[in-house]
Amino acid sequence: MRNLYKLFEKLTGIQLTLLVASILWGKTVIVSFVGFNLSNHSIFDSFLILTGSIGSLLLAMGFSFYFGQKVNKFILFGLLLVGTGVLYGDLLYYRFYNDFVTLPVLFQFDNVGGLSASTLELMSWWDILLFVDLFIIGSFLFRKKSDITVPKQRKRKYVMVSTSFIMITICFALIKSVHIFSESYDREQMVKSIGLLNYHLYDIALSIKAPLQPLIVTEADADVLEDYTQPKSSERMDLFGVAEGRNIILITLESMQNFVIDHKVNGEEVTPFLNELIKDSFYFPQIYDQTAQGKTSDAELMIDTSLYPLASGSVFVRKPENTFNSLPHLLKENKDYYSAVFHGNDRTFWNRDVMYESLGYDKFYSKEDYTVTEATSINYGIKDIPFFKQSIPYLEDLPKPYYAKLITLTNHFPFLLDEEDIFIDEADTGEDVVNRYITTVRYLDQSIELFFDKLKEAGMYENAVFVLVGDHYGISEKYEKGLSELLDEEINIANHMKQQQVPLIIHIPGQAGETITAQGGIIDIRPTLLHLLGISADHHYSFGHNLFTRDRSHPVIFRDGSFLSEDYIYKNNICYRKEDGEVVNTKNCEVYADVARQELSLSDHIIFGDLLRFTYD
Repeated sequence: MRNLYKLFEKLTGIQLTLLVASILWGKTVIVSFVGFNLSNHSIFDSFLILTGSIGSLLLAMGFSFYFGQKVNKFILFGLLLVGTGVLYGDLLYYRFYNDFVTLPVLFQFDNVGGLSASTLELMSWWDILLFVDLFIIGSFLFRKKSDITVPKQRKRKYVMVSTSFIMITICFALIKSVHIFSESYDREQMVKSIGLLNYHLYDIALSIKAPLQPLIVTEADADVLEDYTQPKSSERMDLFGVAEGRNIILITLESMQNFVIDHKVNGEEVTPFLNELIKDSFYFPQIYDQTAQGKTSDAELMIDTSLYPLASGSVFVRKPENTFNSLPHLLKENKDYYSAVFHGNDRTFWNRDVMYESLGYDKFYSKEDYTVTEATSINYGIKDIPFFKQSIPYLEDLPKPYYAKLITLTNHFPFLLDEEDIFIDEADTGEDVVNRYITTVRYLDQSIELFFDKLKEAGMYENAVFVLVGDHYGISEKYEKGLSELLDEEINIANHMKQQQVPLIIHIPGQAGETITAQGGIIDIRPTLLHLLGISADHHYSFGHNLFTRDRSHPVIFRDGSFLSEDYIYKNNICYRKEDGEVVNTKNCEVYADVARQELSLSDHIIFGDLLRFTYD
C-alpha cells in the first residue's frame, strides 16, 4: 500500500484527474457489458459502448481544474462517489426491471421499492468490487498535500479538449442510431449508442421538456387523434351486453404470470381455484404484460384509460391532474355506476390519492380503512386474505351498480410469507426467488377462493361480473434461469416472451366458459369489458381492442418499442420468428414497427399534452 501511495504522490494534477476518470470509465464499461448484458450485434456496437461515456467523464473531471487544492480533492472524490452511486443504482434497478433508471423514477423512489427487502434481494457480494477504489483513491486524496492545480491557460485547453471528446463521441453514436432521439423509449438502444452517462443527461433534458408540452397543443390535435383511436374491429354481437347492469369486481393479481395456471409443482396444482374458475369463464391465455416503469400503476392506467404507459416514470406521478376519459367516467355517464378502489397500502403510494380523483373514482379505501397489524401484514401491506375479508362489508355498502377495483399485495417480490400462510411446498430450482414465488402465488389463489366464498355467503356473487388480471410479471429476467428450470424450457426469445403473459379471466355467473386465444395486452381490457356491459366503444380515445374480435394482424405493442405480431417478435431492433425464436430479415417486422411507433407517439402526445381536456365542454 505504501508503494501505491508513493506512486500516487508522483502524479501531476492532470494525471490524477485522468486516473480518476479512467477508473470510473472502466467501471462503467464493465457494468455495461457484464451487469446490463447489452445486446451487441457487431464490433461497432461494442465500440460505442466502450467510447460512449469518455467525453462526458473528461468534461466532468476537467471541472475540478477550476478549484484550488483543498476544494479540488473534494470535487474529484465527489465526482467519483456520485458516478459510482449512479452506476450502482442503475445496476440494482436493471437487475429486477431489466430497464434503466430515469429521472422521474427517482421522484417515485418509494414506489419502486425504495430501500427494502426487495433491494437487498438484488444485491450481490460481488458488488463490493465497485466500491473498493473509493477507499483507495479517497484515502490518498485526503492525505496528499501537494498542489494539483494547473495554470489557467492550460485549464481552458483541457476544457476545450474535453468538450471535443463529447462532440466526437456523439457523432460516432449518431452514425449508428440517428433515429434514437425520436424514439427515446428504446432505452437500451439509447444507452448502447451514446453511453450510460450521456443517457442520463439526455433523460434530464426530456424531463425538463415534458411540462412544456401542454402549452403548445391545441384542440385540433385532439380532433386528429380521435380518428386514429376509433374502434377498428367488428363487434361480437352475441356477447354485447351479456353483463349489462351487473356490479363489476375487478381484481389485479399482483405479479402473477400466466405460466402458473394449470401448472403443478411436486404433483400439486399451484392455482387450483383459478383452474376451476376458468372452466366457467372467458379465459384469455395470450395476454401480455405491457407495463413499464410504473408497474402496477401502469396496469391500472391501461385498464382504466386504454392509453399506453409512459416510457419514463409513471403517469400516476408525472401527470395525475390530467383530464382522462376513464372507465369510471364512462360507466357513470352511460350506466350511472359508482366507482371505488380497495388497496391495503398507503393512500399516497403511487400518488393514488390524487390520481384516483382524476380518474373519477368516488371512493378510495386504503390502509387507514383496514385493521393492519403485524400479524395481518407482510412486505408492502396487509395480506390478501385479511384484505378480502375486511373488504366485504365495504362492498356491501356501495351504491349499486358499482365498479370495484381490488388491488392485491402479497404476491410481491421478493415473495415472502409467514409460515402459517404457506399452502404449498416451495419449488426446487436453483433460484430461491422462483421457489418462493410458487408459495405466494398459491396464497393469492387461496385468498381469491375465500373471497368468492364470502361473496356467495353475502348474496353478492350472482349479480356481478368478475375481471381477474395479472398486473405485470413477477419473475424478472435476472431469475429467468430458475424459471426456465421450473418450466423445463430453453432460454430463448420465444420462451422469454411467452413468459411475459399474464392471466386474464372474465367470469360472469351463469355464462358458459370459453377460451379466447387471440393475443392481446392489458390495454385491451377496457373495450372488452365495455362490450360485455353493452356500452359502445366509439369516441373513447382508446388504443385497446375488443379481445373477442381483435384483429390478429394488429401487433401487441410494448412500451420500449418492441412488439409481437401473429408470426414475429421484434425486440432490441431484431426481428425473430415467433414460433422458434430464429432471427429473420428485419423487413418482416417493418410494417408492424411503424404501427408501434405511431401508437406510442400518439399516446404520449395525449398524455404529455393533456389533450383530452379538449374533449370536455
